[in-house]
Amino acid sequence: MTDTTAADAKLATPRRRRRRRSATARSLPLVTLSVGFVVLWVIAAAFPFLWTAWGSFKVEADFFSRQDWMNAITGVQTIRQTGDAFTGDGYQGAWVEQDFWRAVINTGIVTFFVVVISLTFGTLGGYALARSGYRYTFWILIAALIFRAMPHVTLVSGYLLPFFQLGIWGYLATTIIVLVAINQPFTLWMLHSFFLSIPKDLDESAMVDGCTRFQAFRLAVIPVMWPGVITTGLFSFLLAYNDFTVTSMLLTAENQTMVPAINSFLGSTQAEGKVMYAVAAVVSAIAPLFVLVMFFQRQIVSGLTAGAVKG
Repeated sequence: MTDTTAADAKLATPRRRRRRRSATARSLPLVTLSVGFVVLWVIAAAFPFLWTAWGSFKVEADFFSRQDWMNAITGVQTIRQTGDAFTGDGYQGAWVEQDFWRAVINTGIVTFFVVVISLTFGTLGGYALARSGYRYTFWILIAALIFRAMPHVTLVSGYLLPFFQLGIWGYLATTIIVLVAINQPFTLWMLHSFFLSIPKDLDESAMVDGCTRFQAFRLAVIPVMWPGVITTGLFSFLLAYNDFTVTSMLLTAENQTMVPAINSFLGSTQAEGKVMYAVAAVVSAIAPLFVLVMFFQRQIVSGLTAGAVKG
């Protein structure tokens, strides 16, 4: 009986190997197709930025050449005008001549305070709503969702007259308050979803050990919530960083952030034949976003996964 079983096992082993090779052969075209699709998607998604970054080191006659688009690659006019295939004149003009660095500083101030204030109130409010057993919490979240769904221009237009009357239009602090008000419903919803994925037993155990409710929130819940906080903070950062409607309507030309500055900058410099200043400014504004996403990619993925469990 044992010899028969051993013989069957020896015969079964080659069969299994053949099945595995057959399954691998069948799945190979599918894997190749999937990899090819991902590569094409990455190239298509990255091409606009890479092309703009490349062109920012050329002169306008090459990058916007109507005779031959290959001039943007070879740099014929760039070599003729500067003596080299690449030039930093666009960045020199944007940052030094047009004072683009002021818009960068203003953007940093606005985004920093919007993220800090939004996360502070969002974590407290999201935790309170997630742990509350009252029915009105649902209607608070619905009201926040309705407010978040409104176009930004309809919200900002209601602020303009009071800001003019109070004499606070055009300041960074005023814009920060409005952006926080627009962003707060989103942070509230997102962090509320993250808090729901954390068992109540965690903070209750901390309170049994002698912690107050706030101490349990700070010492037991927040350390577990870091991926969600970072993910929400990144989205808050992107809202303030990329905003055009609010910042263009509420800020003066001296206090403009990067996006409205590039818009006005492009319109004013195009007539002067210095559109490459705007191209260099666009690359300067986009590059930090790539660095930020690459630096926090693990926290973003884990945060989005954690929020999807309950959200």
